[in-house]
Amino acid sequence: MGKATGFMEYSREKSKERNPLERLSDWKEYSAPLSDEALSRQGARCMDCATPFCHMGTEINGVTTGCPIHNLIPEWNDLVYRGRWKEALERLLKTNNFPEFTGRVCPAPCEGSCTVAISDPAVAIKSIERTIIDKGFENGWIEPRIPVKRTGKKIAIVGSGPAGLAAADQLNQAGHNVTVYERADRAGGLLTYGIPNMKLEKEIVERRINLLTQEGIDFITNTEIGKDITAEELKSQYDSVILCTGAQKQRDLVIEGREAKGIHFAMDYLTTSTKSLLDSNFKDGKFIDTKGKDVIVIGGGDTGADCVATALRQNANSVVQFGKHPQLPTERAADNMWPAYPQVFTLEYAYEEAEAKHGEDPRQYSIQTKKMVADENGNLKELHTIQMEKLKDENGKFYFKEIPGSEKVWPAQFVFIAIGFEGTEMPLLSQFGVNSTNQKIDAKYGEYRTNVEGVFAAGDARRGQSLIVWAINEGREVAREVDRYLMGASVLP
Repeated sequence: MGKATGFMEYSREKSKERNPLERLSDWKEYSAPLSDEALSRQGARCMDCATPFCHMGTEINGVTTGCPIHNLIPEWNDLVYRGRWKEALERLLKTNNFPEFTGRVCPAPCEGSCTVAISDPAVAIKSIERTIIDKGFENGWIEPRIPVKRTGKKIAIVGSGPAGLAAADQLNQAGHNVTVYERADRAGGLLTYGIPNMKLEKEIVERRINLLTQEGIDFITNTEIGKDITAEELKSQYDSVILCTGAQKQRDLVIEGREAKGIHFAMDYLTTSTKSLLDSNFKDGKFIDTKGKDVIVIGGGDTGADCVATALRQNANSVVQFGKHPQLPTERAADNMWPAYPQVFTLEYAYEEAEAKHGEDPRQYSIQTKKMVADENGNLKELHTIQMEKLKDENGKFYFKEIPGSEKVWPAQFVFIAIGFEGTEMPLLSQFGVNSTNQKIDAKYGEYRTNVEGVFAAGDARRGQSLIVWAINEGREVAREVDRYLMGASVLP
């Protein structure tokens, strides 16, 4: 695949990024594609490695390794190297319903397990993937695929995130009549309101929703199950129901002073910001405005980074992000060998922007918040923290120990809690009567059936907080199982 000696002749080239200070003045995507020539060179770096670990899609030590949707990466790398873009698109769409999403916001576990990455920087798989699908739309190669024959079967999908959309796309192509219910005012789930525009502009999401609509899928927004329509009504009107509601219950921080004004969940902050931007370009004032304020983000993941980037664009006075763990090493540790996902230090877009604006990386490591303090009016004014040391006991188990004398007080008028999600919201599960464990719907991976006849579950609602590629994987697979349930056999992959 690619050029036989390409990985020795060419270096990895990073996607172009707009100047950090310039992009802070707007909400447009921060990255841009490489040239066709550069991408051809990147495709040439793909080795004929016999066993392409990049698309194995598994977990090592609980972390995703390789592509869960088993993209045929070496095949379309080779086609891009040879300039055969339309054929590359055909290969890409065999496994991935929405490359325009994964090519922008997936953390690319495929690159972590790329064979080139054993000793050199990985093939730029994510950049190539994004450009293939973008060229597909630009050149008119992506057209509505109207099913020739309908089965007469009706399926309701609750939730329009990546799992729900993937299931809807597959089932519609199998000839079923699909209706997607979404409680927000726009379809797309976390793609629309959970990921800020800087990473995924909403025109990209709307373009796909419009295409799915043209292909025959019905989207019903502003509709909450249990409030606007009951689960029983849904089950009586449809031959099958799929729950793809995501893991939307955010994990809270139980701590002294939590009740102070100015403390919000990260997703509430991101959602209101995006909605106000889309509705009125912030003219309606219906968002959490951090302008001129001191902001602290608690949680070291991607959601926390998105909060940092959002606060920077709102011209916050200062932005700091707290992380529980020590700073990652610059190279793989001995216990993090290829092909496991590389747990190494990186400077993501938000941190580049913070350095450009404030002169330093906003991340603080190995830190624990002890309490939050409000002023006489109940408004948050400061956080009290202590540094932690990560140690290993005699059984090899890690634990954290406070470092005496490392206490510190941080000024803050806003805190955003970004420490993950506990699971799906329980009222919906009660409506359907489906069983759950630890707020995740009980439905075996690969089968997706709940304890309720005709009701299936997939995505984060079933597996817990995870990656967009796992959501697409489960959306595709649950579609196959529902097709088999309704028809006795399935034509879906």
